[in-house]
Amino acid sequence: MNGPEITLEVAPELRLFVPHDRRGGPTPLITDGSSTLGHVIESLGVPLTEAGTLLVNGGPVARSHVPGPGEHVDVRAVERPQQVPGAPLRFLLDVHLGTLARRLRLLGVDAAYESEDIGDPALATLSARERRVLLSRDRGLLRRREIWAGAYVYSDRPKEQLRDVLGRFAPALAPWTRCTACNGTLAGVAKDSVSGLLEHGTQEAYDVFAQCTECSRVYWRGAHHGHLETIVSEAVAEFGGASA
Repeated sequence: MNGPEITLEVAPELRLFVPHDRRGGPTPLITDGSSTLGHVIESLGVPLTEAGTLLVNGGPVARSHVPGPGEHVDVRAVERPQQVPGAPLRFLLDVHLGTLARRLRLLGVDAAYESEDIGDPALATLSARERRVLLSRDRGLLRRREIWAGAYVYSDRPKEQLRDVLGRFAPALAPWTRCTACNGTLAGVAKDSVSGLLEHGTQEAYDVFAQCTECSRVYWRGAHHGHLETIVSEAVAEFGGASA
């Protein structure tokens, strides 16, 4: 580049995205004189889904601002909880976030998920068509212009991933109301109506059942319920909701 020189600083939360020599504070940057501030930030490695308020010499500017000589740019992280206007809050997760998808569904959060890799273009199109926030650890995917909204998942551990998403978007929690397999809603059913779908031991040991209204999968409080209850109770205690 051979244009105006600016000084740029990114928030501590965003420094993992930029080169190491830009992680210590304000650093000089020569721009081309025509690119928008949004493009400049993205070219440094920061997904625009993660960039919050942009300040130039202390005042907020739009991403379309073209930096001029001597300007000092501060890139802040998105505010939490993040507001997503224009549609009910619901999510779309890429193929690498299956455990996170199941845990969100366990908490009653609308979380669409494709168990097979349908490709970045198809995911971005689905995000736009259904107005879902696309969750991913793939920075390239989050740079696609056609996505409706997106967010980078910062951890590779499901427990921290869940806390990250719940803390960032504050979705309403309604545990035990959604199918963890297909994302459909659950409804209580009489034991007799699902007995043909149950093994004999399950019929003998349990009396309370729910069934997915979409895929017909049957649920009961089986051997793994204690582990699931821990996930639910911890989420409800920290982020609110009903645990029943």
